[in-house]
Amino acid sequence: IFSYNVGGRMPVIGASILALGAGMLVNLLIPTAKEMEGLEFVSKALLKFSIILLGAGLSINQVLAVGKYSLLVMVFTLTAAFGSGLVFGKLLGVNWRLSNLIAAGTGICGGSAIATLSPIVGADDTEIAYAMSATFIFDVLMIIAFPLMGKWLGLSDLAYGLWTGTAVNDTSSVVAAGYAFSDAAGDFATIVKLTRTTSIVPIALIFSLIAPYKVGRNPKANSMTSVKVGQLFPWFILLFALGSLINTLGYIPMPLHIPLKSTSKFLMTMALAAIGLRTDLRKMLDSGFYPMTLGFIVSLIVVVVSILVQFSMGQI
Repeated sequence: IFSYNVGGRMPVIGASILALGAGMLVNLLIPTAKEMEGLEFVSKALLKFSIILLGAGLSINQVLAVGKYSLLVMVFTLTAAFGSGLVFGKLLGVNWRLSNLIAAGTGICGGSAIATLSPIVGADDTEIAYAMSATFIFDVLMIIAFPLMGKWLGLSDLAYGLWTGTAVNDTSSVVAAGYAFSDAAGDFATIVKLTRTTSIVPIALIFSLIAPYKVGRNPKANSMTSVKVGQLFPWFILLFALGSLINTLGYIPMPLHIPLKSTSKFLMTMALAAIGLRTDLRKMLDSGFYPMTLGFIVSLIVVVVSILVQFSMGQI
């Protein structure tokens, strides 16, 4: 409630960033705060529900147009993420499993991609923790830096939304960075991010074919039997699209648009506060030098590639 109201009066920061920062601060001062019941539900289920509500206020034509722009950029950013992860992972001595977890977290959708890919490549708990920390710590930095860089570059709402949606890692971080720029940019960024999230399905299937040859007889890597498309696909995206379609057909009255949008933004703020409360800064900083360095390099390359592809497309 505090972040939602104060953030509305501080557009440069915004409610989402304020909520995330407040949650992390409370966790730092009161470490037991992250043990509160309901945080996982709020940070995951309510975030998805807020995105579904967001769809109910958009036009399906808008969703399809922005999604179309993002596909080409996404091809380049995914290639850059996994290519740089492989090359710089070898140079830094980071193993194949961890390098690809960091690349997946950076190129696709943060923690969700890491959680999906980890059993496929046979990663252990330490590698998962390193990958999560290496991607999330730079997400926090990008949430703060992106709105400032977007305004400095003079980007339009669409260009900024496309850049944020393809270059920032986790969905919650995309939401925070997008709406910190403007409401329209936040809508665009969320649409692009949802398009990007669906790439987890083909990427997971590709790694299910590669992993047995890379990990040998590792008993944890039962990748060929563990991958089920139905479990991988983020089904809430279909509900988001369905909400947009229903709105486009005129079945959602205009007087409901503002309350739906406000409710969506409030639930997003709640989710980011919960994510902040669950984030242990001490553990993030203790995760190791080389994985952090790899995470920084891959993130930086994806950020640069995304903006360069847009420039070549004439979007900037």
